[in-house]
Amino acid sequence: MAACLMPDHLHLLIGAENGNLVDLISRWKRFTQKIASNVNYKDKLWQRSFYDHALRRDEQINITARYIYENPVRAGLCAEDGGYPYRWHAWL
Repeated sequence: MAACLMPDHLHLLIGAENGNLVDLISRWKRFTQKIASNVNYKDKLWQRSFYDHALRRDEQINITARYIYENPVRAGLCAEDGGYPYRWHAWL
């Protein structure tokens, strides 16, 4: 529903279809690490663990998506109306 790749971290607003977020994130990390290896990137992309936060109510989804989308603005990486290509929000 939303994503933002920052210089030192990644924000994702996703739902795990089978409810197993750990497996989903593990598969994502392996997939992206393999892509990086294929282009001769030798360093690790991801830390061993991750931080998650479960949303309790549906109305929080849009608020959280907006927070993720605006993260580069708060970090000073772009202006409010764009300029940061590594973010996406399902409603924009």
